[in-house]
Amino acid sequence: MRGQQGLTLALISASDCAAQSRLSVLKTGRTMRHVRKLARLLSLMFVASCAQLAAESHHRISIAGPNDNTKPAGTLKNGTLTVSLEMKAAMWHPDGDTLPGLEVAAFAESGAAVVAPGPLLRMPAGTRVELTLHNSLSDTLTFYVPRLSGEETLALEDSVLIPPGAVRNLSFAAQQPGNYSYRAVDSDTLNRFLRIKGALTGALIVDSAQSSVRRDRVFLIHLITDSLLTLGNGTVVIQNRRAILGINGRSWPHTERLNASVGDSLHWRVINASNAVHPIHLHGFYFRVDDTNGRTLTPRSKGRMVVTEQMAPFSAMSMTWVPERAGNWLFHCHIQGHMVPHRPLGSPNAARLSVADHQRHAFTGMGGLILGIQVAGAGASPVNASENDGSRRKLRLVAVQDSGFPADGPSLRFRLEERGAPTADAGPGFSPPIVLQRGQPVSIMVVNHLREPTAVHWHGIELESYYDGVAGFGGSDTRISPIIMPRDSFEARFTPPRAGTFIYHSHVDEPRQHRAGLLGALIVQDGSHVTPPDEFTLFVKTLTADGRTGRVEINGKANPDTIVLRLGHTTRLRFINLTLNNYSTLLWLTARADSAAALARDTLLVPWRPLAKDGASLPPSERQLTTAGLSLSIGETRDLEVTPTARGQLRIEFRGPGPGGLLTRVPVRVE
Repeated sequence: MRGQQGLTLALISASDCAAQSRLSVLKTGRTMRHVRKLARLLSLMFVASCAQLAAESHHRISIAGPNDNTKPAGTLKNGTLTVSLEMKAAMWHPDGDTLPGLEVAAFAESGAAVVAPGPLLRMPAGTRVELTLHNSLSDTLTFYVPRLSGEETLALEDSVLIPPGAVRNLSFAAQQPGNYSYRAVDSDTLNRFLRIKGALTGALIVDSAQSSVRRDRVFLIHLITDSLLTLGNGTVVIQNRRAILGINGRSWPHTERLNASVGDSLHWRVINASNAVHPIHLHGFYFRVDDTNGRTLTPRSKGRMVVTEQMAPFSAMSMTWVPERAGNWLFHCHIQGHMVPHRPLGSPNAARLSVADHQRHAFTGMGGLILGIQVAGAGASPVNASENDGSRRKLRLVAVQDSGFPADGPSLRFRLEERGAPTADAGPGFSPPIVLQRGQPVSIMVVNHLREPTAVHWHGIELESYYDGVAGFGGSDTRISPIIMPRDSFEARFTPPRAGTFIYHSHVDEPRQHRAGLLGALIVQDGSHVTPPDEFTLFVKTLTADGRTGRVEINGKANPDTIVLRLGHTTRLRFINLTLNNYSTLLWLTARADSAAALARDTLLVPWRPLAKDGASLPPSERQLTTAGLSLSIGETRDLEVTPTARGQLRIEFRGPGPGGLLTRVPVRVE
């Protein structure tokens, strides 16, 4: 229709020009020869205009809208799902329709609009699926679906090759219940590494008899990039300034805003349809991991309670959680580069918010893989800061900046005070642990002595009466958590309901402020807020002076201090990972004489016992002695215990995934 309107306007314009020219000829007495020459010229101009408009109409591409994954595609009849999909070029607008988009390859159900991610394929277990695939792109594509005819194995896929303009059919039996994704890729080197071309991916859900009768939501994570970065430890990561990440086709703050009520039982299916790891974190509540499929780096039981779950590439999970308190909460990937704004489409400059921007904009520079949940109901509301509660322990957490550090590697840190006197100071580039007592109310006054704004998130803590530090969003409609501006302060009040290992950290400009040191351990003890002698916290963070090589520090030190264990005494080890890029740090305890730079096998591993993850006690099946390396992703905490049986030297090693390189080690002496 737009093309027809354009042609009509061009015709009217040409006719008006001709009429005005004929009138001019009559007035000036020019000859008919000039009139005929002018008419021929106008005719040629009109033909050229028509050709240009026709070409523009031909090259105009569709808009790839977001897909909320609530409406299954195709027709399900007599145990067979029939679906016709077309692969075509489209404009994708992850930052909302009013901002510039990106031309991508995407899926459309035949006769329907293009969507990114692709149409939802959902069927009961035992369904026969008949796909018709039409390639409208100029490249030969290979279409993949997981092989679901038996026990699901990530390495097994059914595929079909589709030349440009061709139509191919693919049939398969969907017998294995679970959450999966389908995809298409061409021969481009980058796309083969990513295992997807553009936005050519979509969710594939096979329901069991139990799951098909309950309401749930499907969230698919996908990304597009044209740039990769290899770190010094050999890890390949996606450069966020060139990466665009989406959940169901949008990036924060344009992702769907979810609504729930206190006491609801929410069932979600989260699918990682990308070649990247995503540690997924829920603010304010634990969630139960009901099921997983795909590769995991550490075997884990179903039904575990977590606040952060590591999702390997092309893996998926089913989860259940119950919002117990009203307010606004986040669900997001905890890789800092995946939750900051990407380079704006159509702009050559990277996005960075100034102090004025922070005051004007609600979301403190967040972007990417984030969902916002607004919980309504009769949950607890923010406490009046002037409330007089004599039983509440009062602490001050003062953010300070050390002088003498370069602008690209500043030292920012928190200093802890109680009763008007400093109680803990970790030194430049790191913040001290806050040790609390389970069940004891606490007030923490956060004071900002920096030259930039900040905010503090209480990671993993179940807050009974306080928004959890997400400036501009956390809290409620009537009282939103503010950003803490320079020379300002803000009071956090809560009563820790359980003992465990948690984290406090900045929730503003995280890649910079975390590396600079605005992060620390939050330990909740049973019976006392004093750390027992046989207990050590090992906090792994990115090296303050270098955020791009993957190098790390332990408790703020590139060369960690030796810890001393007592022979025959059980020691608790608390591990925390809040690095920028080390998404799957593996933990080992070994009696080897030295730490090899690379290691495929170790015969001198020392057994230890896993106790808890994210502050929640593990089930008995996971509390067995083991020598296995345990995975610690970004935003996860793990508690283990070890009882030395011989004097001598040990070391705790932090390594990358697989054979992986050595990130750092902590010397251990048994006396």
